[in-house]
Amino acid sequence: MLIRRPVAEVFEAFVNPAITTKFWFTNSSGRLEAGKQIRWDWEMYNVSALVSVKAVEQNRRILIEWPGYGTTTVEWLFTPQAEDTTFVSITNTGFSGADDEIVQSAMDATGGFTMVLCGLKALLEHDVILNLIADRSPEGVVKG
Repeated sequence: MLIRRPVAEVFEAFVNPAITTKFWFTNSSGRLEAGKQIRWDWEMYNVSALVSVKAVEQNRRILIEWPGYGTTTVEWLFTPQAEDTTFVSITNTGFSGADDEIVQSAMDATGGFTMVLCGLKALLEHDVILNLIADRSPEGVVKG
């Protein structure tokens, strides 16, 4: 996803929970730093995840291991583009299970990270909080 903001600002949005909580999770135990274990909370769903931060390369890359769809690895790459824009790519690997389960997990993760990037784009480019994650599965709605 292309974000029309400088790479330092886009990168900071992912490592600084004061910003990340505006478009993804609701609470965090701290800033992303290599070697740390951080807790992310989605209070509206009563869900938490312990995230092991494997690498943080300033304005370039973040690598974590987390319990999304089993224990998987997530890598963010931040590529500066012309006119102070940034291309963000997210790769989630390490899914396990039967082939059908792996495909479903990969599709679910892709959809989730797409919403995260859309929320980030709206926040940084337009100062709008879309509540995409909170509104994804509201209480009382049955998915068909």
